[in-house]
Amino acid sequence: MVRAKNGPAKLARHKRVMKAAKGYRGARSKQYRTAKTQLLRSGWYAYRDRRQRKRDMRRLWIIRINAAARARGMRYGELVHGLSKAGIALDRKQLSEMAIHDAAGFDGVCEQAKAALSS
Repeated sequence: MVRAKNGPAKLARHKRVMKAAKGYRGARSKQYRTAKTQLLRSGWYAYRDRRQRKRDMRRLWIIRINAAARARGMRYGELVHGLSKAGIALDRKQLSEMAIHDAAGFDGVCEQAKAALSS
């Protein structure tokens, strides 16, 4: 009797891995074992960096808000504290977009935050 070694399934598995590794540099797209290792590592990086991107974006928004607030004579912390005292519920993404695209609106928000801090 012929010895079966799971040939079709193995071929399909190898094809799936090699197709996913297309575009990788060097042996990572040519050799099955290195491609499989690289795919695992790529998956870890993708998982990690989906979370990292959220942190990076928040950091970028805070930097932008701080720069815009300092141009108007406030610090970032003072602005956020004044907004919470004034009861203005804008998140950092909205504030950042406002600081870039709607300077007049951001001026108004800063004035309201200053008024809330002084009272």
